Amino acid sequence: MATYRQPLRLGLTGGIGSGKSTVGQILASLGAALIDADQISREVTGPGGAAMPAIQSTFGGAYVDASGALDRTRMRQLAFSQPKARSQLEAIVHPLVALHSQQRIQQAIQSGAPLIVHDIPLLAESGRWARQLDAVVVVDCTADIQIERVMQRSGLSADAVRGIIASQATRTARRAVADVVIANEAHCTLEQLQAEVRQVAALFGL
Repeated sequence: MATYRQPLRLGLTGGIGSGKSTVGQILASLGAALIDADQISREVTGPGGAAMPAIQSTFGGAYVDASGALDRTRMRQLAFSQPKARSQLEAIVHPLVALHSQQRIQQAIQSGAPLIVHDIPLLAESGRWARQLDAVVVVDCTADIQIERVMQRSGLSADAVRGIIASQATRTARRAVADVVIANEAHCTLEQLQAEVRQVAALFGL
């Protein structure tokens, strides 16, 4: 394996329902600094979040819930039906996520973290990450397993989950950018997944 700079920067990605977030949590428990783009996005679109004034100005109060946060269900419906709305939302949220991510990266470096893991749902769709990462880990499973998991945890219909999967990079495209693939199929128990993640972590000195 190549010699990497310290701290190593690892990209973690996978389709919805793949178990990517669970893998990120396991890596964090092993000592990695986890930079979770989804979590940061939820923070900036939460009550009083930095993105909320622009969201309200752009989309109107109907897309802000009673707590002052983004109404995710209504916005999800709009974003999937109107690509322009999705682009407008991304133009508001993504720069803020990038800013907050950079702040947390600096904190991780200052704290001496040996590995920084970037949890990036749309890594395969974005061309900007390749230059910033030492390696990419993809959490992989079949679409049927994705649908089953998401339906169980969120209550979405199978068709709704298929729509989300169709809007993301294909399984083939994600695997094409991977340096390491973690298989998290239906038969994989949490203990087996933890063991697999520990093996991957060891590759990067964690």
